[in-house]
Amino acid sequence: MKKLALASLMIAQTCLTASAMAQGMPGLTMKINSIENGQPIATKFAYCMPDGKGATTNGGNINPAISWSGAPTGTKSYALIVVDPDVPGNFDAANKPGQTIANDAPRRNFYHWVLVDIPASTTSIAEGADSKGTSAKPTGKTSYGINGQNDYGTGAGGYNGPCPPWNDDRMHHYHFAVYALDISSLNLTGNFTGKQAEDAMTGHILAKGEVVGTYTNNPKMVGK
Repeated sequence: MKKLALASLMIAQTCLTASAMAQGMPGLTMKINSIENGQPIATKFAYCMPDGKGATTNGGNINPAISWSGAPTGTKSYALIVVDPDVPGNFDAANKPGQTIANDAPRRNFYHWVLVDIPASTTSIAEGADSKGTSAKPTGKTSYGINGQNDYGTGAGGYNGPCPPWNDDRMHHYHFAVYALDISSLNLTGNFTGKQAEDAMTGHILAKGEVVGTYTNNPKMVGK
């Protein structure tokens, strides 16, 4: 639990992603409350957490405080995407006693937060501002942008945190990324997805910042 304690500290993270560097793209400076790059995410930010009996129970599911700076000239809006690329491609064995999801099982992206059209004047989101426990939150316009649909269900908007299967042998990695864009709107409406938001950003990204936190509900791996 030592790493979880460390993750409760506010640590500034500056990350230039490999893709940004490859394109000669500048990086944003990101600060995420209580999430240290490469370290565990606290259960207060998780949708579900270990129940101490081998399964899971509800976590706090509040979004961490996020702020960023260093946007280049010409930035007209921001987008915030949180994605876990370690989700099993097949969920048939998920959370089933006597079964295990192998570390090398096929994986796919799972989007936890899709927020676009953040005004260029907005450079922070307060803790809990885009979450409501595990209760459903709608997609659509907010005071700080437009929420797309996360992968917790049709019409599910806002932030929903980590909740990997408790029988998954792979550590999950949660990529919190902010993009500086050269357009004020991606012109997305309705229950648009994380993939649709990423596609709409193609050719408009001026800079990117990223912090990656880890999380597991597997009793064998918690605290590692």
